[in-house]
Amino acid sequence: MKKLFIILILQVLLLAQVKTGIEILKENNFAEIKGKKVGLITNPTGVDKDLNSTIDILFQAPNVKLVALFAPEHGVRGDYYAGDNVENTIDPKTNLPVYSLHGKFKKPTKEMLNDIDALIYDIQDIGCRSYTYISTMALCMEACAEYNKEFIVLDRPNPLGGKRVEGNIVEKGFFSFISQLPIPYVYGLTPGELANLINNEGMLQDGKKCKLTVIKMEGWKRNMIFEQTGLPWVLTSPNVPHQFSPFYYVASGIMGELSYFSEGVGYTLPFQLFAAEWIDPILLAEKMNALNLPGVKFRPITIKGMFGRYQGKKLGGVQIYIQDYDKVNLISLQFYFMQVHNELYPDKNPFKDNKRISSFNKAIGTDKIATIFSKNFLYKDIENYLNKDVEPFKKLSKKYYLYN
Repeated sequence: MKKLFIILILQVLLLAQVKTGIEILKENNFAEIKGKKVGLITNPTGVDKDLNSTIDILFQAPNVKLVALFAPEHGVRGDYYAGDNVENTIDPKTNLPVYSLHGKFKKPTKEMLNDIDALIYDIQDIGCRSYTYISTMALCMEACAEYNKEFIVLDRPNPLGGKRVEGNIVEKGFFSFISQLPIPYVYGLTPGELANLINNEGMLQDGKKCKLTVIKMEGWKRNMIFEQTGLPWVLTSPNVPHQFSPFYYVASGIMGELSYFSEGVGYTLPFQLFAAEWIDPILLAEKMNALNLPGVKFRPITIKGMFGRYQGKKLGGVQIYIQDYDKVNLISLQFYFMQVHNELYPDKNPFKDNKRISSFNKAIGTDKIATIFSKNFLYKDIENYLNKDVEPFKKLSKKYYLYN
């Protein structure tokens, strides 16, 4: 019994309680923003360890004047679905104006920033380029550079950890709101580290720089995934409900842009499966597991779509089980699935006459992957292209590490 108690105590000690930027700001008695009129870019993920909203914390903070809120995709209170235009409105709890950054404007206008001294960013991201919060962050930094406003990042963990980098850098002609920055698909930085890189590597319009302050975390290490932080997970969007969801988003989300297969969105396992109406799940699972891919297994599954484009349809496929986060290459999984799918169903070509190819290309940041892969449907044909920027980016990004 004593031995078991000691083990439990050690487990609790090993599960670090990371302090996010908002916690450190509170501990500093809001010194960095005292006497300033501030705007806040946030959503429901902007909370402290006790799930108190950063909106409420700053609204009630002494000698701080929170004057406006700025809404990314899904809205400040999380009441908009993916892709929906967010409206300018009044926050019902604080009566503050809420300016939309996911509608007519994706970048704050001069008028939006007139009454503020500093713009604060506090959003939990998922560490993936196509997730639009970092696009919002970059455009807000750009606006602050243009209108001489301070930009403050309340830093948060990268749920994928700080060592994973996967995918090619976005190429000319393929920049969009889901590929706003010339970085790999998985970039291995916290929001604060990424902001420093953006600011110092000329990624803002005309190479401008903003006055940037990062309120660092305490206790976060680069090898930590989210479940090791001791922090509560707030769903970052409706289809990223769990602390492990970001891994699966990377594993299937690019393929999902084709709208040819189900990646689980519209069912209870968003981004956690590969499925279609014609697939034999047992056969697919056998073929996928025969690849012996590091760190992952596949289980046959049959589902019935609950909403969305597959509502009411019976689909067969495989559920993805990531067993070793350190060993698995996430991006490759969707391409290995399409490789095996082509072996089993060569007449079902997801790229042929597909009007969604442009969305796929924007997500992956190039048209070369689709062009090369769709010839023979072999992952090895695109592996080098997907990995060509990984080591150079790791070398570059190390300059901006705030944590070991």
